[in-house]
Amino acid sequence: MQWFEIKIWLESSIGLDRDSLHIYAGVGIQLVVALFCRRSLASPIPWLFVVAAALANEYYDYTRLGVRLDRISENYYDGTVRDIWNTLLLPTLFLLIAKFRPTWLTGKRPADKKKDKPVETTPPI
Repeated sequence: MQWFEIKIWLESSIGLDRDSLHIYAGVGIQLVVALFCRRSLASPIPWLFVVAAALANEYYDYTRLGVRLDRISENYYDGTVRDIWNTLLLPTLFLLIAKFRPTWLTGKRPADKKKDKPVETTPPI
């Protein structure tokens, strides 16, 4: 079974359109890579895997068409941009939120550093 056939099979068996599959694939790849590499979502490594997967998928789609560059329609480019956008949007948001606002994901506030310091007392004279 070829990759293109697998994508068509997924689309028909799950009942989701291709745009939705791109969204789920992007988030799924990011989470699986973060889990297996033992990296936080704040690390760019899982996000880079999503970028590589999205570009590889679009390259495969392009080579599957078997047309020359000067004959590719504007619709093909629109579809490619839409696919990459759908695949990368949520993983990019997760990366940025985890890196710059991690409390949005965990719900925990950073501990007040003054509270965590032991209280200094003077020894009795």
